Amino acid sequence: MKMKTFITSLSFGSFLMACGGMEADTAPTDAPALNTLAALRPADADTRVLGQPTDRVLRVYNNNIENLVMNNSDGTCTRVSGTDHLKSILVDDAGKTGTSGVVAPDLLIVQQIRGTGQAEAYADQLSAMFGLPAGTYKAIVVWSDPESWGSTHRCSDQSLGDLKKKQTNGIIYNTGRLSLAAGDVSAYWSAGWLKPGTPYNGGDGCTLYKPPDSDPDTTDQYKWKRTSAIAARFTIKATGTTVFAATMHLPQENSANACAGDKDTGIKGTGIHIGADATRLMNASTIRIVGIDANRKNISSTTLSDQGMTGYGTAATNGASKIDYLFVKGAVQPSPINYTVSGTKSNHRALYAFINF
Repeated sequence: MKMKTFITSLSFGSFLMACGGMEADTAPTDAPALNTLAALRPADADTRVLGQPTDRVLRVYNNNIENLVMNNSDGTCTRVSGTDHLKSILVDDAGKTGTSGVVAPDLLIVQQIRGTGQAEAYADQLSAMFGLPAGTYKAIVVWSDPESWGSTHRCSDQSLGDLKKKQTNGIIYNTGRLSLAAGDVSAYWSAGWLKPGTPYNGGDGCTLYKPPDSDPDTTDQYKWKRTSAIAARFTIKATGTTVFAATMHLPQENSANACAGDKDTGIKGTGIHIGADATRLMNASTIRIVGIDANRKNISSTTLSDQGMTGYGTAATNGASKIDYLFVKGAVQPSPINYTVSGTKSNHRALYAFINF
């Protein structure tokens, strides 16, 4: 399959017209028609601030959305609409969801989204929530339509497990507040891993998680694509301030053995690394943001200090463990909820930062 970064520039309705339909894994609950979205606005109008923000605060969220399918402890799975997920993560200045103080976000850094179709539907649902035209929010994804991998994905209902078989990472951004120039989206970069059966030897056994060193079995042949990372440099329209944002999802193997590439344990031994093209964009940016599902506990808030960033949020993000991280260079406002949204409708709790600019 031909790869490369896909930046959505169409509304979901025009996307469907261009494609002649929708993928089987992009069901109507994820991608309702735009007139249906419009019908949601009156009901939602009293629960958030409609329209674009006018203040000088950059509102950023990070979450592994798990393909909008939650795994339950009894082996069942629950599908979540994009709107319900968004309502569960977007907060006001007091850290509360569902209030009249919730303001349209500027950046949503996401892991584990199915591809272009789901990303665009999610973006249009976000636009509708704040009474904004479809297409106001756009998406960058690493793989527009990644190949399927895995089997049940721990769902007793196979139809729900199937919705988790395509996984990539992306960035949703508010075009009303942020511009994105040609050349300001990085090339994708691969995570590292310790291939099963390989001695770690202090990191000497690490390789890049991509062919020829990806999963050898046919079921998981394309699993490596869920760990492909991407970044972009945006410009705040009101001030010209440059903003770097990156999304990463490291392999489960990073939990026990930190790997970032060939014989490389990553930044400060965490498995985290930032690709060369992304580093170019980062170094040319005033505000810097990295959102990551690292699949690794106890990563220090100072891990990206050499890159000028600090980690925000210390609470657990996945069960009783903290494996998700949000690093920021910028004037981050205090958070009354430790930058972690406990009611997130995902198996991962969302992180957020409100950054003054």
